Amino acid sequence: MIRYVYAEDQHKFPKLARSMFLDRADQFKTRLGWAVTVDAQGYERDEYDDENPLYVIWENADGTHGGSMRLLPTVGKTMVNDHFIHLTDGVRIQSPLIWECTRFCLSRGATPGVAAALMLAGGEVMQEFGVEHYVGVFDARMVRIYRRIGSSPEVLGSEGTGREQISVGLWEFTPEAQASVSKSAGITPEMSKRWFELSFGGRVELSDQIAA
Repeated sequence: MIRYVYAEDQHKFPKLARSMFLDRADQFKTRLGWAVTVDAQGYERDEYDDENPLYVIWENADGTHGGSMRLLPTVGKTMVNDHFIHLTDGVRIQSPLIWECTRFCLSRGATPGVAAALMLAGGEVMQEFGVEHYVGVFDARMVRIYRRIGSSPEVLGSEGTGREQISVGLWEFTPEAQASVSKSAGITPEMSKRWFELSFGGRVELSDQIAA
């Protein structure tokens, strides 16, 4: 199932949080060889984990992490504005209607459909929080995954070629995209919405999020 967990609440789900940061280290440091920091506990964390992001997490039946992504409103600190602004021609992407999506991670044992389930859950956040777009940085390996899921971004800028290419993209979540992603995930829109409600206890207003 999907859980939505703010960083300030991750202590309520210690097993889930611990396995998420370990899997992030495994994916980004071990498998992809990115220049990320892994601490003494084996966790991959960065400065944006200190900004109280919203984690969208696939929780396995045993309570461990199967996949996740990290969401932050672009009105605050974001990776794309701090480190990849050259890919947007120096234009800061900053709006309460645009959130940044980063650290899209799948565990080694992730089952088919987890990536799509995360994208479907991201759509729930957009609908319920009044978000119109996500912005994110992605590498060449993700292009095939996005295409297979049925949720490819509009590319705003890129650097590098082939497998080394890095891009900034902008996503929206149309009814057509929802239907495609739902089919890829094997999860009905009704079930996806139910998981959101279990985490938030009902509809969340954008004004409430900004105030928080």
